[in-house]
Amino acid sequence: MTLQFHAHPFSSYCQKVLIALYENGIPFEWHLLTPDDAATDAEFTALWPIRRMPLLRDGERTVVESSIIIEYLDLHHPGSHRLIPADADASLEARLLDRFFDNYVHTPLQKMVFDQLRPPAERDARGVKEARNLLDTTYAWLEHKLAGRHWASGGDFSLADCAAAPALFYADWAHRIPSDCANVIAYRQRLLARPSFARAVDEARPYRSYFPLGAPDRD
Repeated sequence: MTLQFHAHPFSSYCQKVLIALYENGIPFEWHLLTPDDAATDAEFTALWPIRRMPLLRDGERTVVESSIIIEYLDLHHPGSHRLIPADADASLEARLLDRFFDNYVHTPLQKMVFDQLRPPAERDARGVKEARNLLDTTYAWLEHKLAGRHWASGGDFSLADCAAAPALFYADWAHRIPSDCANVIAYRQRLLARPSFARAVDEARPYRSYFPLGAPDRD
């Protein structure tokens, strides 16, 4: 039975899973989540009342949360490229960096994005400033972490890079990676050149006007 992927191509967390699907050529069926498709929206809500994308259906099994979906694919639909390292210590490093990109890049990024969607009188200037400060700290830490590394965890392309690609892609739009973080900038470019992520980026191009902070004319 073909996997069903409930998601939107412009969503960063959905792109995280798309990278894993494309890395191994795993066939799936799109269930595109859009505000004007009431039937798909109702199906999604019934499956996952929390209503956070993405969601994967494998037969009667529902899998949620992007990191867990990637782990699930690695276990139950493995391809030639394993995204969870077989070595226990290497897998811990990949999982650590997966959490790092989700918590310290994705989270402050979303703070800025969601704040922009609020009415001006309800915006949280202090919270946005804190989010930008966290991203500055994150970029600086990552600059040292990536020294001498091609991919995030120090080995092959992994779960950590699936998390990093959309997180750094959009974060750089919202809060530019500083020029003195050359390792981070170069790593982001390597991610953009990876065929699986390049495909996800291209598929999301028609939706760039959705970015509340304004999509730059690059990437």
